[in-house]
Amino acid sequence: MARVDSRDWRSALGRPARLWRSSLSVRTVAITVVLSAVAITVIGGYISTSVSSNLFTQRLEEVTSEAGKATSSAQQVFSQAQDLSDGTDLESIEDNATLAVRAAVSSQPLIALLRSPGQSGPSPMENRATDGFEALTLSGSLTKSVQHSGVGRLSWQPIAIPGDRGGSDPGIVTGSLLDVPTAGEYQLYLVYDLSDVQQTLDFVQRTLVLGGLALVVLIGAVAYLVVRLIVGPVRRAAETSEKLAAGQLEERLHERGDDELATLARSFNRMADSLQHQIRQLADLSRLQQRFVSDVSHELRTPLTTIRLAGDVLYDQREGFPPATARTAELLHAQIERFEVLLADLLEMSRYDAGAVQLETDPTNLVRLVEDAIEAVAPLAEEKGTSIRLVAPGGYFEAEVDARRIRRILQNLLGNAIDHGEGRPIEVYVDSDADAVAIAVRDHGIGMSEADLARVFDRFWRADPSRQRTTGGTGLGLAISLEDAAVHGGLLDVWSQPGRGSCFRLTLPRVFGMAVIGSPIALPPDEAADEESA
Repeated sequence: MARVDSRDWRSALGRPARLWRSSLSVRTVAITVVLSAVAITVIGGYISTSVSSNLFTQRLEEVTSEAGKATSSAQQVFSQAQDLSDGTDLESIEDNATLAVRAAVSSQPLIALLRSPGQSGPSPMENRATDGFEALTLSGSLTKSVQHSGVGRLSWQPIAIPGDRGGSDPGIVTGSLLDVPTAGEYQLYLVYDLSDVQQTLDFVQRTLVLGGLALVVLIGAVAYLVVRLIVGPVRRAAETSEKLAAGQLEERLHERGDDELATLARSFNRMADSLQHQIRQLADLSRLQQRFVSDVSHELRTPLTTIRLAGDVLYDQREGFPPATARTAELLHAQIERFEVLLADLLEMSRYDAGAVQLETDPTNLVRLVEDAIEAVAPLAEEKGTSIRLVAPGGYFEAEVDARRIRRILQNLLGNAIDHGEGRPIEVYVDSDADAVAIAVRDHGIGMSEADLARVFDRFWRADPSRQRTTGGTGLGLAISLEDAAVHGGLLDVWSQPGRGSCFRLTLPRVFGMAVIGSPIALPPDEAADEESA
């Protein structure tokens, strides 16, 4: 026997569950049908029980009435025979009693006249029973009830009558005690067949079942039509909303009639018109802003180049100037360099805003890239008295990246760590797995609060504008780094606590275009484990 894969079972069970969760129509129709079926079952069961009880009660009244009349007629025949001396006369009287019983009943029950048990001596009158009575089994409780109930008193009991094709039919047996002069006590039994009542009850139950099933199907069809009328517009509204969210701002709902659904469609369309108008305004404003920044940046480069040339001339000749003029030349030279960096950052941000950034990816060893970045900021670290340690336990360190942009991210992160590290050591972690490569820069400086963490990647934002900075940043470094990470399909995360320092983690896919699910480095890194690996 072939084994059934458990995943096939889960898949087979999952499809109805997903359909149940995703379809309001299925849930509504299913709940309506189930509740309707329960209600119809309860009502149908009550009707069936009531009809069965009424039919049985009515038939029982008829049976007991006829049995009482038959008992009275038979007892009257026996009571009129006062002087019976031989068996011939007694047999004749018994025949007359049987005929009287048959005359008193309208149906054709089975009749039996049996001598009451417990009497001594031979039976002066033979037991008589119609064909088929011998196959019946009378309970001892009925026999005792008849024997002790007294002459003329009626007892009854349900009984199963063997059928012609096997099985049995329902019936009722009545018993009464007769006093036969000179012969003693005899028990008269009448057996009535209730198969006609059972047939009527079966017909009623079949009608109830078929009618209930038809009613459930009809209710399900009606519920489906009603739900389709209601859910259909809602589904169209959901599809239109998704199209609007995807950028198809011209999509609208059809407006028909004056009911609630039509009111919903009109309100939805008015909302879509307003959103379209506002989105277009914001898009136009954004384009104007991007164009303004780009134009201003480009226009400033020409005069800045001239100013830079003049400033370099003054800076190179500063030793021949008076001290105040020499200091002015140095300040001018530093601010021109900062201005150039700012213009370069603004141009880069404008490219990102315009979606005009193109990557030049190559397989790159990130450990070597990190070493180059550390070497580039080494003079700044020495000036601040900060040591930088590289922790690279080993792994798949090559990744398809744009080396220039990743180097820029590292220089920004290392520069910030040096500025805010309070001269304490800085660790740079590099680790990877089969899918991703991660770089983390951890400092032990002043750290940041929760409010600062929420804005750390905002443009032109600084944690402490009044703080003296070694690198003279523009406030765009982390914003550009975030964009550089995103364009690679990677993530740039941050952890920080006041007094404990900060940690920035860059996670990149090893193959460009793959999704980043997790990171090989914890945030913050496990320093104890990394000490051992280092």
